[in-house]
Amino acid sequence: MDMISFGLVFLELVFGQLHRLPAPGEEVFTDEFAISCGGAVTSATAAAAAGVRAGLCTMLGDDLGSQVVTEHCAAAGVDLSPSARASGPTAGITVVLNFDGDRGFVTHLPSAAVGERAEIQRWHAVLRAHRPAWCYLHPGRWAAPFLREARELGCQIMLDTSLGDERDRDTVIECVKLADIFVPNADELVRLTGAACLDEAVAAAAAWGTELVVTRGAAGALVAGRDGAVAEVSRGVGQVTVRDLTGAGDSFAGAMIAALIGGASIAEAAVAANAAGSKAVGRLGGVGEVGAGTGAGWPLRPMVVKDVAAVLARGDDPPRPPAVLARGDDPPRPPAVLARGDGLLQPSEGIAAARRPGAPDQG
Repeated sequence: MDMISFGLVFLELVFGQLHRLPAPGEEVFTDEFAISCGGAVTSATAAAAAGVRAGLCTMLGDDLGSQVVTEHCAAAGVDLSPSARASGPTAGITVVLNFDGDRGFVTHLPSAAVGERAEIQRWHAVLRAHRPAWCYLHPGRWAAPFLREARELGCQIMLDTSLGDERDRDTVIECVKLADIFVPNADELVRLTGAACLDEAVAAAAAWGTELVVTRGAAGALVAGRDGAVAEVSRGVGQVTVRDLTGAGDSFAGAMIAALIGGASIAEAAVAANAAGSKAVGRLGGVGEVGAGTGAGWPLRPMVVKDVAAVLARGDDPPRPPAVLARGDDPPRPPAVLARGDGLLQPSEGIAAARRPGAPDQG
């Protein structure tokens, strides 16, 4: 396998640009919304899109987020063989609010998703079994032994940072020193080093002995070698309308790994990475919108139809009707959006599509 991305995955509920955040007891509206998935799946998706064999190492449960990630990976060509399955929810759920040119997040992590030490122990077995050319991950309390083994096995390592990692600065720096390439954004590097500006932050990071590629949004990237030489790379940056910054750094990293695997130098790979980052900010969510339509369909519609088709194919009894129907009461009225026929699939249409010979696969 060319690369494996290690880490948590998230179901993302992404709201487009808000004029302002709501005050307590207030509701605000936005014109754009999408369901996406993110976390470790984002870099693997970008690498697979660039043509390399990319895998995802995470814990997948029986929750909706895990189902969305699984179906997305099947469509994107991301190998899930390094991942494990568990009962119960494992995917995080993140609400992404875009405003003032950036984002804010509200996130829930199931208890099964926070057992970092046990999951990283499983990563060691994955590493030995697959021996990817590149590993991509974020630093963590238990990550350093994993990074050491990856180096011993001849794997190369690209390391990124997450929101708030500067609070555990020593752990992050220990991990950075074990990586081949460190790819923070400019703000993350300034916070991590405690420097007054980006130039000082790059100079401070040079002491860690790791190749440094700093993302700077529309300005492109800075590539700083171990010898202290710094080059600006602006080629590859596209002129796009920025809709959501979520996942841009991970997309940058996945595309950079793919280019390096293809034989590019770091500076050349940064050009391809800039292009991937530009594409990422022009969509909503880490991997862009999943499912059909423009957000109204969600990823739920094809999943529901696929489940109905599977039940009918097995000949199982259909689900029992709600008690209100069994009593002979009037059924509840459908939501107005369904009554208007705004493109959402009616339950009867889903069953008909599942039974109709030659009906296309909705999943």
